[in-house]
Amino acid sequence: MGVPYPDLLSLKSTGDDCSYTDREVMLYALGIGMGEDPLDEDELAFVNEGWLTERSPTLKVVPTFAATFGYFSRPPAIPIDRVKVVDAARDILFHKPLPIAAKLTAESAYTGAWDKGDKGAIIEREQIVRDESGEKVCTIRGMTFARGDGHFGGPKDGAPEPHAVPDRAADLSVDIPTRDGQALLFRLAGDRNPLHSDPEFGRKAGFDKPILHGMCTYGITCRAVLSTFADWDPTAFRRHAAQFRSPVYPGETITVDMWRDGGTISFEARVKARGVTVVKHGLTELG
Repeated sequence: MGVPYPDLLSLKSTGDDCSYTDREVMLYALGIGMGEDPLDEDELAFVNEGWLTERSPTLKVVPTFAATFGYFSRPPAIPIDRVKVVDAARDILFHKPLPIAAKLTAESAYTGAWDKGDKGAIIEREQIVRDESGEKVCTIRGMTFARGDGHFGGPKDGAPEPHAVPDRAADLSVDIPTRDGQALLFRLAGDRNPLHSDPEFGRKAGFDKPILHGMCTYGITCRAVLSTFADWDPTAFRRHAAQFRSPVYPGETITVDMWRDGGTISFEARVKARGVTVVKHGLTELG
């Protein structure tokens, strides 16, 4: 068991199928809580394609839907303790808007690993997603925190520097509630880790109960920017990045604090009821 450093840096996967239909697009939007109000046409545009009056586009795609591609495109597995693995960060660079449905392939590789000793290991991977013409659709960088796999002999420093949010009061904050059963719906987007569905597994991993996916919280921060500074236009997103600091439990309300500097939106997220910051170093680039 452990991080096979530096051998993991040569592990790659190519030609992975990341194709999807409008069903997956709508399921993802429902999974991050859209559509709770069946009369909210701004959110309905992401969960409904069946309009009586013709619309263009018939369906919008939440930009962070691209995060689901990582479930189907991964470099070969390494022998780390899966019970103690959680998402640490995600950074998606959008080369073009996501279509309503697409045939996509991806190549993936490990791009770094950092030894945090007793705290565990940070493992970074990258996926490059392409369409049928070979053009890049998005580049996804993800970090995993392997809490049981520190002391593997890798570098301690050198991980990418996080984005710094402005040193002033937030320009805007929004509260987004989650539902008690939200993780059970969100897992159908591809992440079937029992940490989010099995109470026994959650306790074994050190949590009181199953936790919400970090990728769901990530999608909720995208939803916050989308509904405010992006004016419901998913094609405006050029990048969306964040680091995850603490888990969210299904049923909690997430407060997303945002700072706007031109086309750069900085953000953090917290659960006020517990006084916990759950997302830090958030960055959205609009254009």
